[in-house]
Amino acid sequence: MALEQQLEDLKQQFEELLENNDMLEIRQFLDDQNISDVAELVYEYPEYESSIIANMSIHRASGVFRILDFGTQKRIIQTLPAAKTAELLNELPADDRTSFLEELPSSVVRELIKLLEPEERKVTLSLLGYPENSLGRLMTPDYVYVYEHNTVAEVLNVIRRVGKNSETIDVIYVINEKGELLDDIRIREFILNDPHTKVSDLMDERVIALNAYEDQEVANEAFKMNNRMALPVVSNSNKLLGIVTIDDVLWVANEEFSEDIQKIGGTEALNQPYLEMPLFRLLQKRVIWLIVLFLGEMLTATAMAYFEDEIAKAVVLALFVPLIISSGGNSGSQASTLIIQAMAMGEISLSDWWRVMRREIISGILLGTVLGLIGFFRIFIWHTISPQVYGDHWAAIGITVGVALVGVVLWGTLCGSMLPMILKRLGADPAVSSAPFVATLVDVTGLIIYFSVAFLTLSGKLL
Repeated sequence: MALEQQLEDLKQQFEELLENNDMLEIRQFLDDQNISDVAELVYEYPEYESSIIANMSIHRASGVFRILDFGTQKRIIQTLPAAKTAELLNELPADDRTSFLEELPSSVVRELIKLLEPEERKVTLSLLGYPENSLGRLMTPDYVYVYEHNTVAEVLNVIRRVGKNSETIDVIYVINEKGELLDDIRIREFILNDPHTKVSDLMDERVIALNAYEDQEVANEAFKMNNRMALPVVSNSNKLLGIVTIDDVLWVANEEFSEDIQKIGGTEALNQPYLEMPLFRLLQKRVIWLIVLFLGEMLTATAMAYFEDEIAKAVVLALFVPLIISSGGNSGSQASTLIIQAMAMGEISLSDWWRVMRREIISGILLGTVLGLIGFFRIFIWHTISPQVYGDHWAAIGITVGVALVGVVLWGTLCGSMLPMILKRLGADPAVSSAPFVATLVDVTGLIIYFSVAFLTLSGKLL
């Protein structure tokens, strides 16, 4: 509540300054606020978003710009004067600048790169040269490195000289004359040791490094397993190229989470804010999966037609079709979501497939038994109230529904849990085994299970 009131006060002050139109006071006001608060003002007053960035000191404007969403960043760049755009892009950290540029059309990127200073242009082109979604695109070349023959005193001098332009100085990287990474040492080791101590005496060679060509998701797991603010990025020949910081990894994790949620919901990843995406492209993203799922559901009609004679002889069986297929689809969606999330968090791997299957077999039987008993007692209670609905064979119908629910729920949990792992094994994204896809698959097979059970239990009675 206090934060909301603080934001309201901030907005009121900003509006008063806008009314007075005192640009000097506006600039002073914006430079005095927290970067996150200024970002809130940008979102709250989109008509002033470019003015807000333009009227801040360039260092703080860069800090605000880098935490805005891509759609807002794009609008700001489009409306800023060319000189201010050049100043802003040159001030941005190399990794944030690369992350922004890689989302733009190539023609726009070419024009914006012309605004960069020669050294910044060289760094940006180098980062853009790495594969999309690789750690090379995510790393920053601003870090502090020393050599193993340096002394602690020399290291501290290096930090004072170049540390200001570095992304972080929590960890200092040790390289040899070839530029190969030898070790990483926390800065406290240099602060606490004698100035004459050599770097080689502090090395333990237990360095953890990431490859520039690896997928960005690898960094998320590496940071989770190691207590670091930054990790080094090396080439295939172990040359130190840059570092990846934890704030960049958190942004990647958030984007990956959003993409997975969209895929689980049965659509392609949007890759940009919903309201920023052109309607036709949004339809393209959604219609493909809808067509696939629709064609899949057409098999349900085929299955119904195959059992047409059984349905004609025992119309009562059709009453439970929605119950059967929805139970199987729901259990499959549950299992699929749980497994995809566990795989994304690194809780399970492909080698755990048998443990997962064993757990899901037990879970499927138990869940199916619970639903089967509920289904049976529902028929029993309804028969007690209205005996004519199910007739003399109500018990056989109840057993059919109960046993079918056990089979369908068991099959749904197995499909939902195994399909993501199979896709992962084939090199595909497990998230594409979305809940709607699993539900459609289980709908068709669930009908086959239901009517097969009905044929076995009701033969000679209703069939």
